[in-house]
Amino acid sequence: MSAPDLPPWAALVVSLLVLFGGGLTLTGAFGLLRLKTFYERVHAPTLGTTLGAASILLGSIVYFSALETRPVLHELLIGAFLFVTAPITLLTLVRATLYRDRHEDDPAVPPVAPPPQRDADAESR
Repeated sequence: MSAPDLPPWAALVVSLLVLFGGGLTLTGAFGLLRLKTFYERVHAPTLGTTLGAASILLGSIVYFSALETRPVLHELLIGAFLFVTAPITLLTLVRATLYRDRHEDDPAVPPVAPPPQRDADAESR
């Protein structure tokens, strides 16, 4: 099996984008290990992998576009799914943990804020 004939400029761009994305993803993984509470830990992988995945996807777009000598944009669909689902997953995990911690009466979690009081004078005007 022979290596594809990739132009040197494309090889440089692809390697820089993939290394940058891999570094960001690795940083997010280290943040997951080092941070103490769940609420701190949940942000590191989400933020690190979002930009890391975007960089890796851009590298993939450059690689396949240079090989096929036409724009290849299939990776944009992967990116769209990733960038739509990552924040939703983060929000769902945090809300579920917050719900659990409040029902276990964890003193580190603030109670639910009461609804704001309505001003009777403002309503009569």
